Amino acid sequence: MLNRLKDITTFVFDVDGVLTNGKILVAENGEQLREYNIKDGYAMQLAVKKGYHMAVITGAKTDAVKLRLQGLGIKDIYLNASYKMPFFLDFLAKNNIKPEEVLYVGDDLPDQEIMEKVAIAVAPGDAVQEIKDISNYISPFNGGEGVIRDIIEKVLKVQGKWFVDKPNADDGALK
Repeated sequence: MLNRLKDITTFVFDVDGVLTNGKILVAENGEQLREYNIKDGYAMQLAVKKGYHMAVITGAKTDAVKLRLQGLGIKDIYLNASYKMPFFLDFLAKNNIKPEEVLYVGDDLPDQEIMEKVAIAVAPGDAVQEIKDISNYISPFNGGEGVIRDIIEKVLKVQGKWFVDKPNADDGALK
């Protein structure tokens, strides 16, 4: 599979069970709270800065999800997507992307149709069995616990783009 990572230009993710552990805490006011992994977030914003396309397609409906993703630099965010394929096709068309360039991470049945169409399908370690069965890679990390960092790091390393520019002492950041 590592050889196939060299052609990836685009990452597409689900939220619940992928970017989060799939648990939702509901506050008394009805607000739904999710917990994200900071290392996943670091890898996502780095990939965006390196020029990769990134989209999130989720059944989640809350503004908090959108705010978190926008904060990472993600522009293509599709919320309230109970059926995901039309959103995926819209994203591809809008950005002139071929499915052969896409890596998709999903954990449950609503992700299956897209996962069967992309170059590389990835499942968290705790994905449902049907999704594991069609995945090219099953991460040793569970949803919300580093699966995104795991796969983005692999892609960027294979493509020679996994590095961080060193801060310049003269840039005013260090005093």
